[in-house]
Amino acid sequence: MPTEPSFKHEWQAFWLAVGFLTRIPMLARIDYSQRLMNQSSLYFPLVGLLLGVIYLCVYGLLSLAFSPLVSIILVVIVHLFLTGAFHEDGLADSVDALGGGYTVEKRLAIMKDSRIGTYGTVTLVMALLLKVALLAEADHLWLALLAAPAVARLTPLLLMATLNYVTDPDKSKSKPVADGFSTARLLAAVGFVMVLTGTLSFWQPFLITGTLAAVLLVALFWGAYLKRQLGGYTGDALGASVVLSELVLLLFL
Repeated sequence: MPTEPSFKHEWQAFWLAVGFLTRIPMLARIDYSQRLMNQSSLYFPLVGLLLGVIYLCVYGLLSLAFSPLVSIILVVIVHLFLTGAFHEDGLADSVDALGGGYTVEKRLAIMKDSRIGTYGTVTLVMALLLKVALLAEADHLWLALLAAPAVARLTPLLLMATLNYVTDPDKSKSKPVADGFSTARLLAAVGFVMVLTGTLSFWQPFLITGTLAAVLLVALFWGAYLKRQLGGYTGDALGASVVLSELVLLLFL
């Protein structure tokens, strides 16, 4: 394998990120390796933009036959299907663990439990209801659908770059991404999100402010809470950060 990533490896890294974050079929042959999985994290915001384009197109088609509210609910259902409720599952597991565990060991054990508890159920329902309500009230719905998924997927990269990974690496799906994260690739992902939001801010000036708030505030406060409660982050906590960042951005919009 070459010292510097080639176009082929970057192309595979992008599709590996697609396969990691969504149920969208990977349209490329993947020569899987630990290094390639590390590289794929750069493309998390780009995968979010891809999802945003899909959501926007789906909403446009649905709105021809249904009311805006019904169309938004159906788009959220499409989102849950395309992502396998990946991040929402992380939110529910994180809240169950942090709300029900009194030691780090107990919290991590609850987080690994596939069952969902009261804390997780209530939080998940309220998060989805709030998301639908905020999308329904957005001044520029198309912009919210397009930008929010991309912006939100930058937050877990900041958490991975600043916190320690605390889950047993042999039992976690996120370990290959978390291991050996590159600062240069983080900066590239940040640059991509800022260029995207800077371009879209022509239609909504608050987008840049909302982006900074969504990413930095969630990374700061959620990250500090995770460090205090767990000593670092887990894969579920990263998923939760995506949902939280989306909600903060939508609040600003």
